[in-house]
Amino acid sequence: MTLQQIRYVIAISEIGSLNKASEVLYVAQPSLSESVKELERELGITIFHRSGRGVTLTGEGVDFISHARELYHQYETILEKYSDGGSIKKKFAVSAQHYSFAVKSFVELVKTLDTEEYEFAVREVRTQKVIDDVCTLRSEIGVLYMSDFNAPLLTKLFRTNGLEFHELIECDAYVYIWKNHPLAQNRAIRFDELTEYPCLSFEQGGSGSMYLSEEILSTNRYPRTIKATDRATMLNLMVGLNGYTLCSGIICEELNGSDFIAVPYQPDDEHPSSKMKIGYITKKNIHLSRVGRQYVEELKKYLGVSNGDN
Repeated sequence: MTLQQIRYVIAISEIGSLNKASEVLYVAQPSLSESVKELERELGITIFHRSGRGVTLTGEGVDFISHARELYHQYETILEKYSDGGSIKKKFAVSAQHYSFAVKSFVELVKTLDTEEYEFAVREVRTQKVIDDVCTLRSEIGVLYMSDFNAPLLTKLFRTNGLEFHELIECDAYVYIWKNHPLAQNRAIRFDELTEYPCLSFEQGGSGSMYLSEEILSTNRYPRTIKATDRATMLNLMVGLNGYTLCSGIICEELNGSDFIAVPYQPDDEHPSSKMKIGYITKKNIHLSRVGRQYVEELKKYLGVSNGDN
């Protein structure tokens, strides 16, 4: 087994096609296919199901790719520290819940680096996907939140997947709305004032979606709900339908625009509030790369977190 073969199977697993992977890797498709078959013969496993629609990972392949990414990440870390350069682009990827501050921090990071030297990726995805991406090292860092409600499940998922949660900041709940929303002038908003407006949330899917919700207070009973899959649609629904979502109050006008505001949520006995602990997850026993550490510093800078706070 060679590092080149590991690089090949990682690329194929991400692209889902031998033909397209061969173009990206600048390797002839027959040579790429034979290299993978040699690796499978050596290991005694089948990594990919091959069909006319492309390739998918087998059960054995999923397990192998997880270890392969971890090994290749360590190789890239050594290369970054000791190499004077080379033809292989360094990779850095982040997966996050739909947080504009996570994207803004990524933007500030990329501005300081040579985009010809690095292959960057930032992914706004479902909560489970954030966990899966970091578990398999498809992303080095995942940004998400924990609360008293979802902490038992997330802690179990982190432990099962060999992940660590690093808290950055603790926030109260806010109601995020369009600046011309009927409640926009309120100094605080109660739950009963929201009943005639649709509650917007990011679709999670699968079992346990309530516990994986990106919005705090997901256990409340909302008379009107609409789910979206991306941040742009969410903002359009806020304008078109006077929808709202419950968030940390940390918003980025530069990316979301100045047409939206965060108003403090006012709890009552029937509808109490909760704290959001925003942080990032990493793979256990994996040291962050220099770029990973720099990204965390950008997050702290945006959130106003000093190094002594975390």
